[in-house]
Formats: sequence, structure tokens, C-alpha cells
Amino acid sequence: MTRHVIGVLVVAAAFVASDIAAAQPARPNNDYSDGKTWLCRPGRHDACDVDQATTIVSADGTLKREEWKADANAPIDCFYVYPTVSLDPGGNSDMTPGPEETNVVRVQFARFASVCRPYAPLYRSATLTALRSAATANPIAADRVLAYNDVRDAWNYYLEHDNAGRGVVLIGHSQGSGVLTQVIRNEIDGKPVQSRIVSALLLGTTLPVPVGKDVGGAFQHVPLCHAATQTGCTIAYASFRSTVPPPENSRFGRVSNKEQQAACVNPAALGGGSGELHAYLSAGGPSISGSSAAPRAWVTPAKTIDTPFVSVPGLLTAQCVVNEKGSYLEVTVHGNPVDPRTDDIVGDVLTNGQVNASWGLHLIDVHLAMGNLIDIVRQQGKAYVANKSRSQ
Repeated sequence: MTRHVIGVLVVAAAFVASDIAAAQPARPNNDYSDGKTWLCRPGRHDACDVDQATTIVSADGTLKREEWKADANAPIDCFYVYPTVSLDPGGNSDMTPGPEETNVVRVQFARFASVCRPYAPLYRSATLTALRSAATANPIAADRVLAYNDVRDAWNYYLEHDNAGRGVVLIGHSQGSGVLTQVIRNEIDGKPVQSRIVSALLLGTTLPVPVGKDVGGAFQHVPLCHAATQTGCTIAYASFRSTVPPPENSRFGRVSNKEQQAACVNPAALGGGSGELHAYLSAGGPSISGSSAAPRAWVTPAKTIDTPFVSVPGLLTAQCVVNEKGSYLEVTVHGNPVDPRTDDIVGDVLTNGQVNASWGLHLIDVHLAMGNLIDIVRQQGKAYVANKSRSQ
């Protein structure tokens, strides 16, 4: 496995497992009034203004193109914090976006612009470089407090200058979910601003909740979601194949407190049970930093796919599983060797060419349920606006 994946996951675990660590020497705050400190803002030609066209690959091998467009008049906002992708040389990234930051926005966030106005701040994230150095004689320190403070400052700037009382969805993956977890705990949970939270999508992370309860772990007043019309709630999960469950050394799905467990909210069936995943998979592979198997042909004989994304209706289902292995989103692939469509997907982390079960399907946590999440946010946005109108 490349060190890229180690960076994504270890930093995420560090943010979730502990509160913000002691700060390193103070650095100047970012000026979030400067448009250059944002990857995405509404109405700009930026990292969110990218092609999201999709090829729908049916089980019979039929290909159909699905177009996409942003909604400039979306009724709510989305605030996204990206995972550990920076290849900058220091322990924390600079404020100049590289292709890795813009690409992860393309695959994890830009599609949400069809249901909400997109906001995605740059922040001085802990880098992959710092994690790579951990096993060397010259480790590079990453300042996690700096990363948190940047996101907090961006959030507060957004609230003061952009929000105007609108509902907002918080979206993160991996390190991004870890930072947002702390922002919610410190800045939102139980405070007046909580009334503006449509939902929080904390993906590819371990979010602790008491066994059998929705609040009382990471958050005291922000429950888990159980319906698409429920607002002010959280969706959190870490995904694993049904055929490759979390091993003893799993990085996700477990917490140390025996009275708590990792939250698992199935975006394909918020009320419980199994549901079909409406995945938007990258046509050429997982497309975020990591080591994964080479992409396979989507149909046999192979046909040209000229869109950046592929959807595979009926191929994937998911359910939340709680057992001795942990609490996680179990993903089942329903391949049929008789039909011409591929019988599997890529996205497993590989170590020396072998699947490393401890990481699950972390590379495609967001891809797997993108369509489900978009649908949920659309319904939550409508419910939020309706509830707000009734209360006025």
C-alpha cells in the first residue's frame, strides 16, 4: 500500500480519537474574505464547476448518458471539508491548492451543487508527507490544531458573511470528518447556531455513540438520522465489503469504550435494513490518493466510456452491521457472471498487491453512496425550508 492511504486514514483516526492536541507555535490566521482561500463558492468557475456527467451501465450492458447541472437557486448551503490528500512537503499544507485538492472536490463534493450552494474552504491540512515521515529517522510534525483552527475560522466567516440564516449541510470525509466532528462539538452542539444545521455527513470516520442511542458520545444534542425528512441529524459510516469484514486490526468501526460503538447510518436505508446503493464511481478507478486495483472494463466486450463517472444500478447494496467485528456499513456486490456488466468494483486498499482488510473501502466511502446522499440532502433541504416557514 502506498503511504498516501496511510496518511488519509491515520490522520482521520487521530482527529476522531482525541480532542485537539496542544498547538505548535502560532501562525497567522487565514483571511477567508479572500476568494483564493476557498476551493468552492457559489457562482464561481472553480473546483466545483466541473463535469459530473455519468454513464449508467445497466446489467444488460446498455449504456445511457446522464447529464448533470448545478442549481444556482438551491434553497440550502453545503460546507465541505476534504480529506488528507495534500502532497505538500511540510507537515501542513500551504494555501495553494494542488491537483489533489481540486480532484477530491470533483469526486466527493461538486455533485452536491445540484441540491445546495457549495462552500469548500482551503485549510492547512495535515499532509501525507508528514505521515510518510513517521517511520523515518526524521519525522515531520503535523499541527492538527492549525488545521482545526483554519476550518473553524472558515466556518465562522461563512456564518457571518454568507449564511444569512440559511440551512446548511456539513460534509466531510476522513480527516475532513474528524475536523468537522470537533467543529460541531466546540462551535455548534447545543448552541443557537445548531438550528441552522440541516444535517452533518461525516463519512469514512469512527463517530462514537452510546450503544443503542443516538446522542451522548461525540455529540450531546446532534442525533443520528433515521429518515430523509429528519433535520439537524448526522449520517456517519465506514464501509467494508461483505466478503472482507473488519479484521482485528481494523482502523474503523470500533471504539475503545465498551459502552459505546461506532455510529453507522445507512444512506441507502435510513430507517434500517438493507438498501440499494446509488453509486457514482469514477470511470477510471477510485480517483483519490491510494493504492487500488487497476480499473476493469465496465462491460464485456469493452465499450468506450466518455464520462468521468459511472453508475451501476442494481449492483450494490448496503446494510449496517453490528457484531464482534465492529459497527460498519457492509457493502455487497451482486455480480452476475451471465450478464455482460462487470461483476465487481475496485476500491480496496492494496498492500503488495493484496487487499488490506483493515482499511475497508475507505477510498470510495463517498462514491458508493453519492446518489443516496444527494437524494437525502434534497429531501432534508425541503423539510428544513418547510419547517422554517411554519415557525415564522
